[in-house]
Amino acid sequence: MQHRILLVDDDPAISEMVQHFLEKEGFHVSTAVNGEEGLARFLNTSFHLILIDIMMPKLDGIETIKRIREQSAVPILIMSAKDSDVDKALGLGFGADDYIAKPFSMIELLARIKAAIRRSTTYSIQDEKAAKSNVITCGLLKIDIDNFSVMKNNEEIKLTSKEFALLKLFASHPNRVFTKEQIYSLIWKDDYFGDENVINVHIRRLREKIEDQPSAPKYIKTLWGIGYKWEGHNK
Repeated sequence: MQHRILLVDDDPAISEMVQHFLEKEGFHVSTAVNGEEGLARFLNTSFHLILIDIMMPKLDGIETIKRIREQSAVPILIMSAKDSDVDKALGLGFGADDYIAKPFSMIELLARIKAAIRRSTTYSIQDEKAAKSNVITCGLLKIDIDNFSVMKNNEEIKLTSKEFALLKLFASHPNRVFTKEQIYSLIWKDDYFGDENVINVHIRRLREKIEDQPSAPKYIKTLWGIGYKWEGHNK
């Protein structure tokens, strides 16, 4: 997949150098000489990342970033000769994702571009998965992650916060085995010192609420000497 980059800079020497380098690296680069032109290009084309200078005529970089952020979460990397902490904070505070000071090495620029695109792609995938998995259905159970509610056979089940956290952990990772040490670390946010009682009690209470036969569970399975796992086909 060829990633599209919008390069907004009023210095023709820098713009030409960066464009040539990035195109050799496989990117498609569109250029603009000021914020006004850059904004127009942004509104007409979809980009994976925007490289932008701060000090430009007609419409400066900060104002351009603010207008872009009103419509898009596209990664934005500031390139600027102004390298004070105030300028960095100002630029990032208005919605830029990263900052690189001129003069910069092309290798560093490439690394920052790839990292920004990678982060953006990863977050998009995670958001899409989260949106699809906000409600987990397994058998007669319906688990609404956002609203912290659980229905069994269309009847609401009252769970404590720890019981819901355990249920969410298991149901969100079907067939994955969790050791008691992992469970304690993830749910109680503390180091595990071998005290199994607190985990066992919460698992037992949770089973009593969600299982038809708590002594013969079909959802939360015990792997003796190892831990627990969620067994079932989620929808």
